[in-house]
Amino acid sequence: MVSEARDAREVAGVRADVAESWLRSAAAGVLADAVDAPITLPEDALRDQRAAHPLASVFPLLDDVLGRAARECDAIMAVSDASGQLLWVCGTPAVLRRAEAIGFVEGSNWDERLAGTNAPGMALRLDQSVHVIGAEHFRRSVHRWSCAATPIHDPTDQSLLGVLDITGADDVVIPQTTAMVRAAARMAESELARELLTRHAASGGAVDAGRAAGLAVRLEALGRSTGLLTVDDGRGHRRTIRLSPRHSEILLLLASAPRGLSGDELAVLLYEEDSSASTLRVELGRLRAILGYDLLASRPYRLIADVGADWLAVEAMLAVGDVPAAMRAYRGPLLPLSRAPGVVRLRDGIEASLRQAVLDSREPDLMSTWTRSGWGADDYDMWRAQLEALSPRSPLRSLVIGQLGRLDRELGAGSRLDGSQSRAGSQPGAGSQLSGIRHRRA
Repeated sequence: MVSEARDAREVAGVRADVAESWLRSAAAGVLADAVDAPITLPEDALRDQRAAHPLASVFPLLDDVLGRAARECDAIMAVSDASGQLLWVCGTPAVLRRAEAIGFVEGSNWDERLAGTNAPGMALRLDQSVHVIGAEHFRRSVHRWSCAATPIHDPTDQSLLGVLDITGADDVVIPQTTAMVRAAARMAESELARELLTRHAASGGAVDAGRAAGLAVRLEALGRSTGLLTVDDGRGHRRTIRLSPRHSEILLLLASAPRGLSGDELAVLLYEEDSSASTLRVELGRLRAILGYDLLASRPYRLIADVGADWLAVEAMLAVGDVPAAMRAYRGPLLPLSRAPGVVRLRDGIEASLRQAVLDSREPDLMSTWTRSGWGADDYDMWRAQLEALSPRSPLRSLVIGQLGRLDRELGAGSRLDGSQSRAGSQPGAGSQLSGIRHRRA
C-alpha cells in the first residue's frame, strides 16, 4: 500500500494535491526508497538544450534577481524545461554538493513520473504555483528539503516553457518566498514579451493581413461552466473576460471553426431547437460590445485574431501522440453544462479521443489520473485496464480492486459502465465534428 511507504507522521493532515501526487508517483512505478532522480540530459546534450531553449535569454535576469537571493539564504534556484529536465541549477558550492545526493543536478528529470512528488514536477503537472515541504515528497531521500515552484509561460500563446524553483530547508517555503518566485517568473515572461516586440519592430512591424495587428485571444473552457477569455492587444495590454454561458458557446464554436460560420450554421450548432435569426444577431451584438468591434467579424462570423484554446491544445497533443501532455492539459469536460449541439459534439469527441488514447497507452499513471477524476471515477473499463497494467507488486492494486468491487456492487454484473456503451467512442477532429451537424436543420 502507498500508506506503507509513509509513516504516520507523514500521512497525518496530508494536503489533497500532495496525496494525488503520491498516487500518480506510485502508479508510475516510482519507488519511495529511490535515492536520486534520473539523468535524462547528458552533459553534451544539456549544453545544446540550454542554448536552444527560449528561457536562455532571460536566465541571466532570473539568476541576478532570484539566484542571488537563493545563494544568500543557502538555497538553490533551478530552472527546468517543460518536460521536467533541470537546465540550470544555481547555489553555493556547499549546498549544491548536498543536492547532488538526491540527484537535484543539471540534466536530471524531476517530472513526477520519474522523481516522485516534488514542487517542480507538481508545478508542471498542475500548471500553477505549488510548494512541497519535507516529508510531503514521495521519495524519502528528499525529506530534508522543501521547495516552491511556479510555471513560466510563453507570452505569445501561453504554452508552458518550464518551471522556476527555489529549493532549500523547510524555512525556505514561506509566503514571501512563494511570492518572490511568482514575481520572478512573471518578470521573465514580461522580458520575453519585450524581446518579441523588439524583434517585431526591427522586422518592420509586418503583420499577417488576415489578423488584427498583434491581437491574440485565448479561451479556457475545459472543466468550466462558463468560458474565460484573455485578450492581448500585442502592445502589453491584456484583459480577461468571464463570459456568459451563451457567449462562451458562441466563442467556443467560432474558435473551433477558423474559416468562420454563417449565421445559419452557427444557429444549428448553438440552439437545440430552431431559433429566429434576430435572436442570434442580438447575442452577437452583445458579444461585440463586450469584445470590441475589431475582434468579431461577420459574413462569415469569425474571430479576427490569433486564437488559442485549451481544448484545441489537447487535440493537438493527441495528434502528435503526446498523451501525458494531453492529460495534463485536460481540466475536465468542455463546458459541461452546455446543451448546445455543437458543443456537445465537440465535448463528447474530445473526451472519447482522450479516453481511448489513455487506454491505448497502457500507462498506469495516466489511467490513475483518469479514474480519480470526477468524469472518470465510474469508468469500469479504465479501472480494469489500470489493474491489468499495474505490476504484481504495485501498492495501488488493492485500491483499484476495491474500486472495481464498488462498481460491481453499484452497477451490477450486467450493467457495468462499458466505455463502448457509455461514451460515443472516438470521433473525427473538431472541423469534421462541426461540419457533420451544420446542415441538420429540419
